[in-house]
Amino acid sequence: MTFASRIFLHSRKLRHPHKILQSDRAILAHWVSNDVSQHGLGPGGNHRVSKFSSGSLFNRSYRAISAVGTQQGNALRTEMEVHTTVSGMKFNRRLPTPKGNSRISFSTASGLPAHQEIGMPSLSPTMTEGNIARWLKKEGDKIAPGEVLCEVETDKATVEMECMEEGYLAKILRGDGSSGIKVGEIIAITVEEEENVAKFKDYQPSTSDSAPAPETSPAPSPPKEEIAEAPATSPEPKISTPTAPPSAGNRIFASPLARKLAEDHNVTLSNIKGTGPDGRIVKADVEGYLASRGKEVSQAPKAASTATATLDYTEIPHTQIRKVTASRLLLSKQTIPHYYLTVDTCVDKLMELRSQLNALQEGSSGKRISINDLVIKAAALALRKVPQCNSSWTNDYIRQYHNVNINVAVQTENGLYVPIIRDADKKGLSKISEEVKHLAQKAKENSLKPEDYEGGTFTVSNLGGPFGIKQFCAIINPPQSGILAIGSAEKRVIPGGGPDQYKFASFMSVTLSCDHRVIDGAIGAEWLKAFKGYIENPETMLL
Repeated sequence: MTFASRIFLHSRKLRHPHKILQSDRAILAHWVSNDVSQHGLGPGGNHRVSKFSSGSLFNRSYRAISAVGTQQGNALRTEMEVHTTVSGMKFNRRLPTPKGNSRISFSTASGLPAHQEIGMPSLSPTMTEGNIARWLKKEGDKIAPGEVLCEVETDKATVEMECMEEGYLAKILRGDGSSGIKVGEIIAITVEEEENVAKFKDYQPSTSDSAPAPETSPAPSPPKEEIAEAPATSPEPKISTPTAPPSAGNRIFASPLARKLAEDHNVTLSNIKGTGPDGRIVKADVEGYLASRGKEVSQAPKAASTATATLDYTEIPHTQIRKVTASRLLLSKQTIPHYYLTVDTCVDKLMELRSQLNALQEGSSGKRISINDLVIKAAALALRKVPQCNSSWTNDYIRQYHNVNINVAVQTENGLYVPIIRDADKKGLSKISEEVKHLAQKAKENSLKPEDYEGGTFTVSNLGGPFGIKQFCAIINPPQSGILAIGSAEKRVIPGGGPDQYKFASFMSVTLSCDHRVIDGAIGAEWLKAFKGYIENPETMLL
């Protein structure tokens, strides 16, 4: 049905717009939303530019843009909020779509032109909030699809956020260094025309649009209570009505002496049960309350101030990677039944093979191979030999992986990262060495992508070579079921061939942390036996 016929059918109602708002709001909103859906803005409509006719029904012409973009390989459908003004009335239709990183909104009631609200995107599966590392575009700059808008610090890495639409960056709502931004919270505004940029100079998003808050907490009554109590507040604290919740009627009945004693000890009267007439609080009630607390109420402020005066400290804000590391390791220790197996391995042959391989690498201008590269290869081959350790626990089954993807722990100034070497059992030592060095450099530059650290099946952590730690027990990286802790190599005196003969040998301590739900003790021991065999006879890794 055309717009002209609709205007004719509803012309009688449009003469009295206030009655429409009172009685037929839902009907008219439904009618307007149907027209919007027919013009390509519904959840299943085509993504194109649509025109709304201007006439007696609409105050002005609108242009609606349905945005679809791709951020880091994930298709993001935008959530659109369409506002249409009809004879001074504003209607709102929210089109439910999957979580995205932007919203389209149109409004004439606020006097603002059509604009796009850019929300904080979800750039990793576990991301709930993010930080703005820096903006690569500034207000007023022209933007085009594919250009980098800003760098977002997620819970695991810093990711570049690309533009989805062509236009101009009108307003930056969360500047460089902004932290704790919830996914979906508005961070910027873009417009199509350059002349509209200045109109958003003082723009502030509404509270309801700034972040996707839960819809189950509308609380209109608390503000009213605060307004009602405000006139009762007096500049003199001793005479003012109590701010605590009332115990009888709208007052807390207490004797003047009890009030004075409670104020001297910073005690809230609402916490004290009165024993006087009609529940009145008397001096004895306050004294009894203080005695039950051991008089710590009056002594705590003095003790706290004394302790604070003797301490000198600096509070360092948590980074996103630090928050995630803390939560995941706490979850691991609380929910995974750890047990540990330690074995000493002779590394003389391993070090000799490494020297020979590095001599060949230098001749061919290749990268040097480290002991850690050989350990990664041996661990991968042991996992292929004992696949029960290449598994993870779920509530319904044990998932055994056919790919051997080794995470390598890398410590940086920003925190602990675990980049991944995929199919390590199938790669040569030269390729493993090259990937480890490349990913370690990206971790130190805080430029790892999600595909650089997601999908691991086993983890190797080495504190021996870099730090000289003899032996330690690592915490399992969930959902994996095992992690290998590598200690340093040291020379020891061991028996020789004859009864009075001795010789020196280098030994390295390794500790396997196992999830007992997945890996039984005998299976863990079998894996360590296979690993030790590859380390002490490294030529078998080349077969």
